[in-house]
Amino acid sequence: MFQLVLAAILVFAFFYLALRRGALVPGKLQFAGESAYGMVRNSIGRDIIGSHDFAKFVPYLVTVFFFLLVNNLFASVPIIQFPTFSRASMAYALAGLSWVVYNAVGIKKHGLVGYLKLQCVPSGVSPVMYPLLVPLEFFSNLLVRPVTLALRLFCNMFAGHLLIMLFATGGLYLIKDYGGGIGIVSGLAAWVLAIAIGFLEILVQFLQAYVFTLLNAMYIQGALADEH
Repeated sequence: MFQLVLAAILVFAFFYLALRRGALVPGKLQFAGESAYGMVRNSIGRDIIGSHDFAKFVPYLVTVFFFLLVNNLFASVPIIQFPTFSRASMAYALAGLSWVVYNAVGIKKHGLVGYLKLQCVPSGVSPVMYPLLVPLEFFSNLLVRPVTLALRLFCNMFAGHLLIMLFATGGLYLIKDYGGGIGIVSGLAAWVLAIAIGFLEILVQFLQAYVFTLLNAMYIQGALADEH
């Protein structure tokens, strides 16, 4: 919980300090803030949701991306060294928020009945297939999405953290308890692998924040679309 609060403070402080002056010729911090905002705004919001509707969802997408990114990067910060979303409850809570957002958007635009029809009844399909396809579409689009969204985030964060701990403690065991030349060499190799996996995890931490936000944008776009 402390990490969640800390991440929120860090994200707010970064954008507040970067954009509070809004100079015509940006300094380094303002340039970094504008570039970070623009990356999510353009490559996720505008490109996925579309130029007509994307603007009102940009604050949400930017917040989700950087809040997730900071919490994921905690896994690589000395002393903390724990990814917040390697706790499943945290991932499910964030996925639940996403579920509420994109369903609320769809219901607001199409109405409850129209939205359910949009999500559950595929276009261009014979009504004969409805008894088979409608339950599958309902299950897939309305029930499974938040579960898979949370599991993808949780499993990647948990697995990476577990791998680093495995190689780090395994290397210590080989050097301290196994002993001998083989144990020392194997232990040092395990530590090298732990460091290499740690750098790889930084990339995974960024990608998971990006994928989570990208899927949010795709679900919002699907909720706004007139057919699927």
